[in-house]
Amino acid sequence: MSLCRASDAPMSSSTSRRPYLIRAMHEWICDNDLTPHIVIDAEIDGVSVPGDHVTDGKIILNIGSRATESLDLGNETISFSTRFAGSAHSVRMPCNAVLGIYARETGEGMIFTDDTSDDAPDNEGPDDGGDPPNAPGRPTLKVVK
Repeated sequence: MSLCRASDAPMSSSTSRRPYLIRAMHEWICDNDLTPHIVIDAEIDGVSVPGDHVTDGKIILNIGSRATESLDLGNETISFSTRFAGSAHSVRMPCNAVLGIYARETGEGMIFTDDTSDDAPDNEGPDDGGDPPNAPGRPTLKVVK
């Protein structure tokens, strides 16, 4: 078994975190017997959804096992077959079209920003130790109970 180390790959070739976070949230939602929904920006190139179900350039899709067939949450695209108003449709979109994923029943989930920061490394340059860990504008983690 091989372990991933930060030095294994150059930072410039870092892949997007978004597809991994989508898969993780999808698994968490399903493991808790909830219904996963994704919010899609239908105006992004490569999005193939029924246009008559798009509102204000966005569409919300149920990606639960009962609503989809052949769901593929890939690193580049998400695809599956589903029914809209009784008609079968193939749905396909790039992962960057996903604006958020949440559980229908509770609203718990994750929203992604429109910028491409999730495709860029966390640090633009070497850590010079200049900013303290809780400096304004830097992300921090805290325990929520």
